[in-house]
Amino acid sequence: MSKIDLSLVCRAAGALTLSLLSITALAQRVEQRDEAAAALPLPAFLQAQPAAFELNWTPLRMPTQDRIALLGASYLVAMNEGWGVGPSFYGAAQGNYGGIFTVGFTAQRRGRLSPNLHWAASLYAGAGGGLSSDQVRFGGGLMLRPELSLRAEAGNWYYGVSAAHTRFPSGNVKGSSVGLVLGYSDGFMSYAPRDAGRRASSYKRSGLGFDEIALSVGRYKPHSSARNRSGTPSASMGKAGAVLRQYVTDGAWWGLEAAGAASGGADGYMEVLGTLGEDFALGSPRLRGGWHVAAGLGGGGDVDTGNGWLVKAGPTLRWKSPWGPSLHLDAGVMGAATGKFKSTFARFSLALPLDEAIGREGPFAEREGLVQTQAVYASLQHLPNVRFKNGREESVGHLAMVLTRDLGRNVYGTAQAGSAAFGSAGAYSFGLFGLGVQTQPWASLPGQPRVGVEALVGAAGGGGVAVAGGAVAQAEAWAQWSLGSEQRWRLRTGLGQWRSLRGETQASSLVNVSLGYAFGTLTR
Repeated sequence: MSKIDLSLVCRAAGALTLSLLSITALAQRVEQRDEAAAALPLPAFLQAQPAAFELNWTPLRMPTQDRIALLGASYLVAMNEGWGVGPSFYGAAQGNYGGIFTVGFTAQRRGRLSPNLHWAASLYAGAGGGLSSDQVRFGGGLMLRPELSLRAEAGNWYYGVSAAHTRFPSGNVKGSSVGLVLGYSDGFMSYAPRDAGRRASSYKRSGLGFDEIALSVGRYKPHSSARNRSGTPSASMGKAGAVLRQYVTDGAWWGLEAAGAASGGADGYMEVLGTLGEDFALGSPRLRGGWHVAAGLGGGGDVDTGNGWLVKAGPTLRWKSPWGPSLHLDAGVMGAATGKFKSTFARFSLALPLDEAIGREGPFAEREGLVQTQAVYASLQHLPNVRFKNGREESVGHLAMVLTRDLGRNVYGTAQAGSAAFGSAGAYSFGLFGLGVQTQPWASLPGQPRVGVEALVGAAGGGGVAVAGGAVAQAEAWAQWSLGSEQRWRLRTGLGQWRSLRGETQASSLVNVSLGYAFGTLTR
């Protein structure tokens, strides 16, 4: 063997030795960390806060004198005996304006009149819009809706009447009306965020109560008879979105799904649906086939969904991996209840576990795992240079709901849903999901500041913003401070960039200020 060959062998052996030593040291650190985690005491018992899921029906007369109605859904968590706060959604569910959507937050004050009667004063602030014209304008997209209601109680259920005023301050859509309220009182179960990383066991779901989140991509292939609102044939549409599921048994679930157009020229199309399904083992407990149905609201992007109601159904196939995630393949037919949009569809999803799903032990089996932190943020985002389809360029302000979930000590998942609220891009909406990395280098300082970076992709469109096809991406660096002794409230600021991904791309810098509420959940 030559001297050169011997030198190469020596260097390779040295590198291999160093690698083995590094791997051994890393394994020892991981083992020490796991032993330390196992030695931690159990977290405090689950903290229970009163909560309610609430629906309301709001009639509204448009500037054209057309009558519509908005269906609203809110999830409110009590901050104290009188006040509740939570995310809300409103969508057109009557008339011929399918595709009007807004997403935001509601603050509600309640007072008791008798053992089975209470009043509530609410204020909703959200952003969105929909089908607009010279006569119907949503302005920048900001929607305000104060409401006063009277509710009678029957067990955990309550129902009543409301007087509400709906207004888009920078547009001409506004009106007052008497509506209906239906709600269900429950409890919001969570751990304190300071218990993150500790081991725990529980018989109840914690947090938002969903077992998994599935990130999905799919395609609609409209029937030959389907027509857009402009009268042209509907084109094939690619879409991206997410599904939240809770399993009642190992093979039956209910959930919520949302998606938006990401290709095909229908940017601005959005749908929000409730879903049910069931599947059965196909020779192996990991491979399962079954059915699913969904119904909800959708529209936008010139897609003719009539009053907004959509239904879809078809077969589903699921493969459960040994590591936790699962793969879903769905197909079927869908259509608008009163519009001209009819289509077949296919969708592929990667599902990631959130809570411990129901298994062979049944719905009341004890769950064991680690506490990890989730947070819900109300986010104000400023984009100073956004180009519109008519060539003009101006600033746009977004109002968004942001969800984050820690996947480990330094890695987290994140999702955003929001719309334009300030400027002239009313009806521009977006949905994004991605990953981030965070660290806490100054944990001993007041507010226990954190810093991090994240990257997201998704779908967006509407409001005249130039996002050909609808695919967009966003990256951001941020800093965060915890507020309060329990570290539940969090203030975050960030700087980043927003960018469209198809056609003649455009980009804008982004400034973000968010206020969040954090809670601990049990994960396997």
